[in-house]
Amino acid sequence: MVEGIEGRVAIVTGAGRGIGQGVALRLAREGANVVANDLDQGPLDETLRQIEEAGGTAVGLAASVTDADVGERLASLAVERFGGLHIVVTAAGFLWDGMIHRMTDEQFNAIVDVHLGGTFRVVRDAFKVMREHARQEKERGEAVPARHIVTISSLSGFGNLGQANYSAAKAGIAGLTRTVAIEGAMFNVLANSMAFGFIDTRMTRAMESQSEFVSGAPQGIPEAARNRALEVIPLKRAAAVEEAVGPIIFLCSDLSTYVTGALLEVNGGVHIS
Repeated sequence: MVEGIEGRVAIVTGAGRGIGQGVALRLAREGANVVANDLDQGPLDETLRQIEEAGGTAVGLAASVTDADVGERLASLAVERFGGLHIVVTAAGFLWDGMIHRMTDEQFNAIVDVHLGGTFRVVRDAFKVMREHARQEKERGEAVPARHIVTISSLSGFGNLGQANYSAAKAGIAGLTRTVAIEGAMFNVLANSMAFGFIDTRMTRAMESQSEFVSGAPQGIPEAARNRALEVIPLKRAAAVEEAVGPIIFLCSDLSTYVTGALLEVNGGVHIS
């Protein structure tokens, strides 16, 4: 078992698919009580089924991270069902790509609201609970355990062709997370962000190999563009979901109690090529 996860309470958004699902399953396997969120009830139920069949403990909330009260609902569910809140991983999101001269306000705002706005809502209301619980522990003279917030940024946060909306949101998440790290330090709330490159999910697979849509927007990357991008990665491949989950679990555990405000790049070494 990974140190510092068993018995903790975790919120995971985007838990019906991809990285979010992988994180929810792994946290449950490590003994955490999981509050899983996804926009779609069907994929969310599948994640809950897998957790329960493996002997884990989880509860689900199907809701959009664009809902004004989603953060409060998730934090309240964690406390009411499991008595606390120690870990948050914000993995909800989708793509709606386009060159900037063709990008509409709707297209830009939709992606920014899901990725940056959704992260803000969930983190804000989770932070309120974490901060208050830490304050109470301090007043009782108890040791304050590390509580962990892990957000999902991206290699695209450094800029990427056809992703003005997604790049802006992911860069914003990195800044938001550093601010949470500063404000959370006195309460031992640690906030870190992951900058992922090519992880094998519906957002990075070739469009031609799948028929995945979110709100009418096709998911994936044109195969030719995807192949060109893979060529500049030193490892010459996309990562499996499990390879993305491992670093997140490290940042959710007591192996990382002196890590906060970090942006951890997990991209196959693309910045050294």
